Amino acid sequence: MDLTYKKLKNKRYNFFSIAPARAIVISFAILILLGAILLSMPFSSRSGEWTPFVNSLFTSASASCITGLVVYDTYGHWSIAGQIIILLLIQIGALGIITLATFFSILLRKKVGIRGMILAKESINFFSYPDVLEIIKKIVKVTFIFEFIGAVILSASFVPEFGAIGLYMGIFTSISAFCNAGFDVTSAAVDGSYLCMIPFNDNLVVMNTVSVLIIIGGLGFSVWRDLYEYRIKKQLTFYTKLVLFISALLLVLGALFFFVNEYNNPKTMGSMSVLEKINTSFFHSASIRTAGFYSINFGDMKEMSKVFSVFLMFVGAAPGSTAGGIKVTTLGVLVMAVFSQIRGSDNIVLFKNRINQQTVNKALSITGLSIIFIMVITTVIVSIQPFHFIDILFEITSAFGTAGLSIGVVPLFNSASKALLILAMFFGRVGSLSFAVALTMKQSRRNSDMVYPEAKILVG
Repeated sequence: MDLTYKKLKNKRYNFFSIAPARAIVISFAILILLGAILLSMPFSSRSGEWTPFVNSLFTSASASCITGLVVYDTYGHWSIAGQIIILLLIQIGALGIITLATFFSILLRKKVGIRGMILAKESINFFSYPDVLEIIKKIVKVTFIFEFIGAVILSASFVPEFGAIGLYMGIFTSISAFCNAGFDVTSAAVDGSYLCMIPFNDNLVVMNTVSVLIIIGGLGFSVWRDLYEYRIKKQLTFYTKLVLFISALLLVLGALFFFVNEYNNPKTMGSMSVLEKINTSFFHSASIRTAGFYSINFGDMKEMSKVFSVFLMFVGAAPGSTAGGIKVTTLGVLVMAVFSQIRGSDNIVLFKNRINQQTVNKALSITGLSIIFIMVITTVIVSIQPFHFIDILFEITSAFGTAGLSIGVVPLFNSASKALLILAMFFGRVGSLSFAVALTMKQSRRNSDMVYPEAKILVG
C-alpha cells in the first residue's frame, strides 16, 4: 500500500513538474482537441448534422491558434452555438489557457505558487517574475477594454445598415480582429456570401477600426505596458523601440508595395477610387502579417504581391502578442547582424544598444528551423495536391504565421494536406516560443568549463 502511494505521489509530482514550454504546448493541444469534439457535434452546425471530425479539428486548430484559415464559411456552416465556441477558442487561444487560469485564480483570491508564476511568465513571454501576476491582470483587463471599444465602434457602423445582427457582427469582428484571428461573420448581412471585408472597402470607420485593433493586438503585452508607462518614465525600452520601428517600417512598406503593384489590377484594386486604394493597401498591409481579414481576393493578386505577402506572413508581428511568424524583433536582429558583418564589425548596435551573440544565435536558429519546417511541408503537399507551388507556399506560410489568409485552395485540400496545415498552425502558434525557451534552457545548462579547439572553416 505504501509503495503504491509513493508511486502515485511521484507521478503527481512529475506531472506538475513538467517543463513550462511543454506545459504551454500541451495546454494548446488539449484546447484544440476539446474544441474539435464540440464543433463536430450536431448542435454546432447550422444543419443540425455531424461535422466531419477532420474539418472540426481544422477549424478548432485555426481558432485556437488564432489563424483564421477556414474550410467553411463561419456564419454559413456553424450554428450560433458553434460560432460562440469558435469565439471562445479565439479568446482563450489569444490569451492562453495558463494566462486565463492564472487571472481567474487571482480574481478568486487563490494563491499562485512559484510553479504557477513560472508557467505564467512563459505563457505571456515576459521578461521577469516579480511583476508577472500584476501584468496578467492588466493584460486581461486591457484586452477586454480594447475589444469592448472596438465592438461599440463597429456596431455603431453595422447596426444602422444591417439591423440587430449588426451588434453581433460588431462584437464578433472586434474580438477576432484584436486577437488577430481573422474569423468573421459578415456573410450574415451580405446576402450570405463569404466576402469578409470586401463589401466595406468604402467604409473608413469599419476598415480603420479593424486595422487599429489588428495593430494593437500585434504589438504584444510588453509594448502596451511600456507605452502606458511612458507618461511617467518619459522613455521607452530598447525592446519597445525595436518592435515599433520594425512594425511601422513593414506597415508602410507593405502598404506602398500593394498600392503600386495592385493599382491597375482590374481583379483587385483597379476599379477602386484612389482613396479606396489607399485604404485597402493600408488594411492589407496591417492584416497580412497576422490577422487573416481580407478586402481583396488574394487568388487574383499578381505573383509578386503573393511573394511579398509570403514574406510579411513569415515575419509576423511582435513576441508576446497574438501573432505567429518568426516575429519582427527576430527580423530586426538578423538585419542588423548582416549590416554589422558588411561593416566588418563584431558588435551589433541599434538605438545605442548592443545586441549579444546569444540573441543573434537564437534568431538564426528560429528563422532556420522555421524555413526548413515550411519548405518540408510545402514540398510534401505539392507532391500530393494539383496546385501551383506559390499557392501552396502561400497557404503553408499563412498557417505557420497564423495569418489566416488564403488563395482559396484550402477547402479543396485532402485530409492529409489539412493535417499538415493543422501541424503548421500549431507549430506557428506555440512551436517557435517553445523552441526559444528550449534554447534558453539548453544554454543555461551548458558546461562553461568545457573548452573545445576552434575550427577554421570557409563559408560564403
